[in-house]
Parts: sequence; C-alpha cells; structure tokens
Amino acid sequence: MFRYPSLVNVAILLGSLLLSTLCTWFLVRYQGRWGVDAPDQNRKLHEKPISRLGGLGIFVTLSAGFLIMELRFPDFLERWAPVVISNCIMFAIGFADDLRPLGARLKLVGQLGTATILYSLGVSIDELSNPFGEGHFPLGWWSLPVTLLWFIAVPNIVNLIDGMDGLATGFGLFLCITLAFVGHYSGKPEVVTVSMIMGGALAGFLIFNFPPARIFLGDGGAYLLGFFIASVTVFTSSKGSVIASLLVVIVALGVPILDTLFAIIRRALMGVPLFRADAEHIHHRLILLGFSKARALIAIYAVCLVLGVVGMSIFWSRGLSLPIAGAALVLLALGSARYLGYVKSWRDVRAQLNMALARRKDMLYAQSYGRVLEWEAERCKDAEEFLSLFCLGIDRLELKRTNEEGFEAITLPLVTGLMWKIHVPKTSQSRDRWIAVAENLIPALNHATERWGALPGLSFTSPPTVPSATVASSR
Repeated sequence: MFRYPSLVNVAILLGSLLLSTLCTWFLVRYQGRWGVDAPDQNRKLHEKPISRLGGLGIFVTLSAGFLIMELRFPDFLERWAPVVISNCIMFAIGFADDLRPLGARLKLVGQLGTATILYSLGVSIDELSNPFGEGHFPLGWWSLPVTLLWFIAVPNIVNLIDGMDGLATGFGLFLCITLAFVGHYSGKPEVVTVSMIMGGALAGFLIFNFPPARIFLGDGGAYLLGFFIASVTVFTSSKGSVIASLLVVIVALGVPILDTLFAIIRRALMGVPLFRADAEHIHHRLILLGFSKARALIAIYAVCLVLGVVGMSIFWSRGLSLPIAGAALVLLALGSARYLGYVKSWRDVRAQLNMALARRKDMLYAQSYGRVLEWEAERCKDAEEFLSLFCLGIDRLELKRTNEEGFEAITLPLVTGLMWKIHVPKTSQSRDRWIAVAENLIPALNHATERWGALPGLSFTSPPTVPSATVASSR
C-alpha cells in the first residue's frame, strides 16, 4: 500500500478542477443539437434549451485521473480494473439516454447488467461487521441481492435529486469529501486520491451548474457519480465487511434517501409509475415556500454537510454515535414531511390518506382509459372516428380542449415533434397530478399523429427552438 504526501493530493484536486472546468467550458460554449434539454413550462422551467451532456466533462476528468494514477503506479489499473470498467459502462448507459431517451426499463436492465458484471469481478458485500464491536455476519446467498441493490440504488438516488441547478453536483462533492475522510481514517490512501479526482471534477463542473445553470449533469453524470460512490465504497472495504463504510455513506445520503422515500410514497398513493418525474421533490417544495433557488440550494447543502459530519462521527466513535445518527434521520424525516407540506396535519393523516387513495383510483382510471384509447388508435379506420373517441376521453378525464375559467394550458411533447396543448384544472396544489392525468393520453395521441398527422379539433404548437452548434452570445 502506497501513501501520498498531502501536497500531492492537493495538486491532484486542483488539476482535476482545472481540467473539468476546461471541458465543461467547451461543452457550454459549443453546445450542439444533441442532448439538449428544452423547457416544457410544466416541470422544466428554465428559460432556454440547455445541454444535459455535462457528465462528459466529469467522465473525461475522472478517466484522465485514472491514467495519471497508472503512470505513477503501474499496477493501479490492474487492481482497480473492475471499478474502472463498470463505471465506464454505467456512464455510457446514462450518456446514451442523454443523447436519446432509452426508457426507464431499458436503463434499469443496463444498470442491473453493470452491477452484475462488477459482482462477477469479485466486488461484493459478503459479510457485515458489527459496528459496535467484534464479530461478523456472513450474508451467504444474500450477498448477490444486497450487492446489486446497493449498486443500483445509489446511482438512482443521485439521479432522482438532479432536478435543481447545482443540487446533485454539490451533494456529490459532499459525498466525495466523506469518502475521502473514510479512506483517510481507514488507512486507504488510494480512496483519498480517487475521491480527490472526482471531487475536483465536480467542483469544476459546479462553476457552470450553480444557479442559473448553463449546463446540466444529465443521466450520464448522475449515474457515474452515484455508481462511483457505491463501487468505491465496496471495492475498498476489507473482505467485503463494509458496514461501517455503508453506514457513513447512508447517513450522508440522508437528504436524497428522504427525497426518494417521499417520492415512492407519493407516487404509490397517486397510482403513477415510480420512475415518473414530477415537481414535488424537496427542492420544489422549498421554492413553493418562498425560497429562491440559491437559498433553497444553500439550505439543502447545509443539511447535507451536517449529515456528513454525523456520518463521519460513526468512524470517530466506532459506532457509538449510530443511535444518534438514526434519531437524526427520523427527526429529519418527520420534520421535513410536516414543514414541506407532504403532511398537512399529523392529526388528519388518516383523512389525507383516504383522499390520496381516492385520487389513486382516479389515476388508475385515467391509465386504463389511456390504454383503451391507445388500442383505438390502432383499430379506428380514420382520424375522424378516433378523434370522436379521443375527445370523449378528454371530457371523461375532466380536461378541456379550449381555455375556460378555472383552467390553465399545458403543453406535452409527442414523438412526432408536435407539442399538444391541453387545459387542466387550475389548482396549484394538484397541478402535477393533472399533468400526470393528461400524460396518460400521450401514447394514444402519439400513435394517432403518426398515422394521420395533426388531428383537427386539437391544439398543437411547434416545439421550442433548439440552437444550432454555434456560440451562444449569452454564455
């Protein structure tokens, strides 16, 4: 095992920051038509199309850092090959989705395959050590599902919170600091150095990702960041006994884990797919409460920093602070649920639950109706026959084709390049729910417009203009 002088780590950090800054600057300045995220006025409220290929600069910086490590220590890539290979594959999956959406199922299959490859290369959670003392708990056949769950969960948790400028990037920077701390106190200088490389890459990218963002992390960057944390944590743990490292990272992951838990409960009660995006995340709620983007980001950063310190205390106290860390997470969950408005009143939880279940039935009805209309788009002989059925569906779902009092317009993209304009009830607390209802009609409308083009009687607009591969004057 080799050790680095602290000045070398500082130089590596600064070098990574500089390279990442240059790569990201190039991506921002020469933004092309590929991988551009256009605003939709529903959940994507940025003013103009922005590139979501920011993960490429982080990947280039991380790859360069690995090559430098190999030049200094010729056996580095040989020993770290499983981590390097799997992280490259995971980035490729996310980056491909940034260029052209792959769909949630295909991405999940790719993540599962990548995690399986890493497991087959010997990187696994085989046993859990007792954080309070001596002894180990062998996992046996549970090793495979536990390892795969860890490798898949962390990238998706990081990706889930990547809905606000600078949030996932800054959070990843805190995680890298935590990981470097774990490596230092565990006597693993390699972990410190690779964490410095990723930390520098994220810091350089954050310059352009801080509100207002000029480039987005994208799935490629989010998957790479999450999988890097997950894989390095397990790979550098002694004999697969990783409970201490896992606990530190899990506590540091407190905010995104909490956000993910709220999202799962919220979407389950609404009856929508778990991977469906919405505008009800913690950062969205803070903005609704009157926080500016910068203030909301700083508030979340502060909580992440505190949780990171709490997680590190598990190492300092050799597990004695674990009950305190658990209590902190529980209090954070209860307080956040009430303050952010997920729970209106603890006394009326049962009534709120009954109302949510009633709305779930409405959502399931909308999904079923949308599926029927999708079949009708195939069975109908002409556009007029389908249009009559489709308009009936709009009425049945309590939507409007034209603007009326108490309704507001939303636009939803179609695969044909058109933007469908529909009007939903104007109620701020359930706007996202009504968008989800309208989205159930999109598959049928996609198929119909592919067969007959823009249907008369429905309102369509042109998609937002995407800038060509030229220098944007405002950047």
